[in-house]
Amino acid sequence: MLDYTNKTAQSVWTNCLLFIKDNIQEQAFKTWFEPIKAIELTESALYIQVPSKFFYEWLEEHYVKILKVALIKELGSGAKLLYKIQMENTIGNKQPYTEQLPSAQRAPVRTQELDVPIQNKNPELKNPFIIPGIRNVKIESQLNANYSFDNFLEGDSNRLARSAGLAVANKPGGTSFNPLMLFGGVGLGKTHLAHAIGVEIKEIHPEKTVLYISAEVFTQQYVDSVRKQTRNDFIYFYQLIDVLIVDDIQFLSGKAGTQDVFFHIFNYLHQNGKQVILTSDKAPVDMQDIEQRLLSRFKWGLSAEIQHPDFETRTSILKGILYRDGVEMPNDIVEYVAKNVKTNVRELEGAIISLIAQSSFNKREVTIELAKQVVEKFVKNVKKEVSIDYIQKVVSDYFSLDIETLRSKTRKRHIVQARQLAMFFAKKYTKASLANIGSQIGDRDHATVLHACKTIDNLLETDKQFKKYHDDINKKFNM
Repeated sequence: MLDYTNKTAQSVWTNCLLFIKDNIQEQAFKTWFEPIKAIELTESALYIQVPSKFFYEWLEEHYVKILKVALIKELGSGAKLLYKIQMENTIGNKQPYTEQLPSAQRAPVRTQELDVPIQNKNPELKNPFIIPGIRNVKIESQLNANYSFDNFLEGDSNRLARSAGLAVANKPGGTSFNPLMLFGGVGLGKTHLAHAIGVEIKEIHPEKTVLYISAEVFTQQYVDSVRKQTRNDFIYFYQLIDVLIVDDIQFLSGKAGTQDVFFHIFNYLHQNGKQVILTSDKAPVDMQDIEQRLLSRFKWGLSAEIQHPDFETRTSILKGILYRDGVEMPNDIVEYVAKNVKTNVRELEGAIISLIAQSSFNKREVTIELAKQVVEKFVKNVKKEVSIDYIQKVVSDYFSLDIETLRSKTRKRHIVQARQLAMFFAKKYTKASLANIGSQIGDRDHATVLHACKTIDNLLETDKQFKKYHDDINKKFNM
């Protein structure tokens, strides 16, 4: 029998941590073991305190074997590990409470369906969407019914995202697309598609609770809950949702508290088969100041990029707008607008509406000349969004190359540097993902683009002539 005289809960747990740290990855250790506190040692039993029931079940699912080995080394073969779950209780006297749970004794158990990890003891649901003073516990979806699959036109630029969205709408939480991440530049239809999925789910599954919210509003609600000491009610509310749609998730960048609470809400929803849909202006791999544990979860499902629409899709969008508004317009004029407004769907719609307005208010016939005038004025008044194709043309022209040579597999130094410059400027001036940039500039992968950007950064600091090339080209994008 071991002598416990000189042992304390802290000393035993410290020795266990030393063993565990040597046997798992550093990030996993920081995430799952650093938050644990040793609180009591009795004969052959160590009590540890963990932040939540989900935390306890994750340890039992993934780390029970290593915990058992570490504890036996310290306390012998009869060692027992007991958990106490402590959670902030903001209702009533605000005193913490604990729930004692035994450790699994042998093999790790399968993940169970979790109870609500933060219990709401207040009989009246606190809904963060309700205006103070107005009693209402019904959860409204916040969806825009005008955004539907019917008016979201499919093209090569969005086919994967739209198809995945339909699959999710038919079986929310029941596909491998959970979470479904929709990403791409401004005005390409991410928000439209996110609403369309929600609207379709409400149509097919009226019993489901669907909620659309922007990350900005979610953050403000969380800040308010902390200020009013209703954080647990805030979390409880979001655990009631069957389909959670969060727009512009990149807004959480740098907001550690909001990321932490979203992490726990996400885990609970995902664990219970609920559907999460996210939109972002960039791919998870390109997000800055988002915790790795969140980014890893964003990658669990499907990340589908919505790209700039091609000419055929832009033409179809314009014809759809004209049909919707009951306006007839010659095909050559429609095609002229589609050919010259390439930035995004939002600006494309703005251009054709401006043309209709000019014709209607000034009683002028819609001609190519009028279309040229309207498009020219419209494009001038819209902040120019530089495309990857335009960047390749500018760089190729500067170095007297053709675009095919720039994209080729040749390793000639001056061509490689021109290609790397094109990748560098594409990352700087577009919202495209590294993978998309690589695919458009010679069918390279995302690692090649990352290497190119690092190479350019180094050359700018060490090569004066190369810096001149960079500065000359850069001016062309800022004229």
